[in-house]
Amino acid sequence: MTTRIKIAACEVRLGDLIYNGLGTSKHPTDTWEAITQVNAVDGFVQLITGHPDLPPGEFWFEPDELVVVIRHPPAAPEAEAAKPEHKHRHRH
Repeated sequence: MTTRIKIAACEVRLGDLIYNGLGTSKHPTDTWEAITQVNAVDGFVQLITGHPDLPPGEFWFEPDELVVVIRHPPAAPEAEAAKPEHKHRHRH
């Protein structure tokens, strides 16, 4: 499950999705693009989006400016497989 959150631009993470308007596609799910770079430049936060088939997008924000992003929750660690108990039977 993903979560749509409003955070300060300085808290944006790689992999977050940011809204990029309609762009060239009219499909609403194509308007959210993944953040591929987060840079600090001259006191601003520069967010770069990328898609293999499209030129990269660029957004500039003040560090404390609020930004709406979609964030995937961290992957849950895989549970260790239950180890079978090997009981050795002693035969007499």
